[in-house]
Amino acid sequence: MGLEGKETPSFMRDFLDKCGGCAVIDGGFATELERHGADLNDELWSAKCLISSPHLVRRVHLDYLDAGANIILTASYQATIQGFEAKGFSREEGETMLRRSVEIAREAREIYYDRCTKDSSDFMRDERYRKRPILIAASVGSYGAYLADGSEYVGDYGDAVTVQTLKDFHRERVKILVEAGADLIAFETIPNKLEAQAYAELLEEEGIETPAWFSFSCKDESNVVSGDSIFECASIADSCRQVVAVGVNCTAPRFIHGLISFIKKQATSKPVLVYPNSGETYIAESNQWVKSSGAAEHDFVSYIGKWRDAGASLFGGCCRTTPNTIRGIAEATYGKLKDKCI
Repeated sequence: MGLEGKETPSFMRDFLDKCGGCAVIDGGFATELERHGADLNDELWSAKCLISSPHLVRRVHLDYLDAGANIILTASYQATIQGFEAKGFSREEGETMLRRSVEIAREAREIYYDRCTKDSSDFMRDERYRKRPILIAASVGSYGAYLADGSEYVGDYGDAVTVQTLKDFHRERVKILVEAGADLIAFETIPNKLEAQAYAELLEEEGIETPAWFSFSCKDESNVVSGDSIFECASIADSCRQVVAVGVNCTAPRFIHGLISFIKKQATSKPVLVYPNSGETYIAESNQWVKSSGAAEHDFVSYIGKWRDAGASLFGGCCRTTPNTIRGIAEATYGKLKDKCI
């Protein structure tokens, strides 16, 4: 089911071909962990469960695989060696927990494949779901996510933070996730071009051959949350050899169509991915999500066809989305593809 031995530039296109042209990314992780009873009121956020309840992490992965996801992201978005050390863990313990984030996802994939061979339900008998390829994406959250002060939602790190600062911060974490056996690296919720540049340089400096995607958090149809142009940010991703897909996440659904069109027409010919949030807005001071003004956006599944027509080929959900969201996306995607998806 994997894509071992593929050259990086063709990795995602080969994967999409195996999926029939489009693929489904999983949805909100913290939302599901909390639904299963996890308390995430902690600087480590969802990464806390790598310590306290790895069984819940595995369960959420399985929930999304059952919903039809082709790509599941590890619970490492807010998992950093520096963050674990700040909570009193040793460096070695931090490295172990990073590796475990990948191992747990791989375990969930194996459990799912094993279940597929034994389950006789109508859903599992549908070969479009049962035989689909599944990738493990190692989630790398931004420097702002480590700060746990909501700065990944605005992208303002201050003048003291440089490209070198960010490379030094992310370097060991990325190397550990790669060595743990992730199929690709998902650099997510990138809030500014500074961090995108740091990631691109880091991949090159370390000679990392594992494919990656760059996904930006945007505040409108043409700018990431810091105010940097999505064109400039996506162009950095386009010029990076290891990057096999470019897109946006943790962004309001109403901006997605315009962003896809802009990225596809002006910034890159690489596959475009989108996994928006529910349309709510995060308030860092109160650690709460509140409804945004304007039309209700909780059901963006109906937009998938238009987003595909605009040029995107990977679809999922971010904050406040659920396995029900992903099941809807999978059904919309596979339904449109009919017999082409295997």
